[in-house]
Amino acid sequence: MLVDSHCHLDFPDFAEELDAVVERARRNGVGRMLTICTHLTRFDRVLAVAERFADVYCTVGIHPHEAGSEPAAEVERLVELSRHPKVVGFGETGLDYFYDKSPRERQRASFRTHIAAARATGLPVVVHTRDADDDTAAILAEEMEKGAFTGLIHCFSSGPELAAKSISLGLYVSLSGILTFKKAEALQQTVRGLPLDRLLVETDCPYLAPVPFRGKRNEPAYVGHTAAKLAELQGVDAAAVAAATTANFHRLFAKVPG
Repeated sequence: MLVDSHCHLDFPDFAEELDAVVERARRNGVGRMLTICTHLTRFDRVLAVAERFADVYCTVGIHPHEAGSEPAAEVERLVELSRHPKVVGFGETGLDYFYDKSPRERQRASFRTHIAAARATGLPVVVHTRDADDDTAAILAEEMEKGAFTGLIHCFSSGPELAAKSISLGLYVSLSGILTFKKAEALQQTVRGLPLDRLLVETDCPYLAPVPFRGKRNEPAYVGHTAAKLAELQGVDAAAVAAATTANFHRLFAKVPG
């Protein structure tokens, strides 16, 4: 079994054929899908998708792009919403200095709020980082000193320093279709050296379709292509990657039934 640890099934890209998308994933060996919240004001839509399918779970949170436009999240509100049995984590949150769609101070404050909710509940935080490795690492380290929490760096495309720092803090790293891209040699080299027991796979669909679907709409059924590339880079067979990444997912997102 494989797990798509990060997808956006509530997005309009899937509205007309969501049942078919989920069924294709199942036929391709995807046993669990985690659909990720980006707007707290749209959480009901995300939760509705998770409630519709037995094998789909969700998070609650605010994407850094939306940190300036969404009402500021409060720890108590995030914790309250996380009590639903289908809500298994917080985010995606983090820092994006590439697009800078929200003021950086708002991004950093929102990031810390999500971490506080993760610390309070024991549920993991899903971290987005782009062109912000130093600040991301610093905030993770500072917050870990306040008290332990769990989480992962999703759609990892940074260098070995952030990967090593995250893993040293007890976090996980999730890999997307970027891993299959021909120009991703630096990422591939980093991934060769990462411990398999800290890795997950994801689609981040509808974005970042892996080779051979690059340029098309992505969907959970394609996560196996990223897993296959990971197996190649780690020098193990596909079954070993499927078993490891699935076990890692359930260890991190422990609220999801095994």
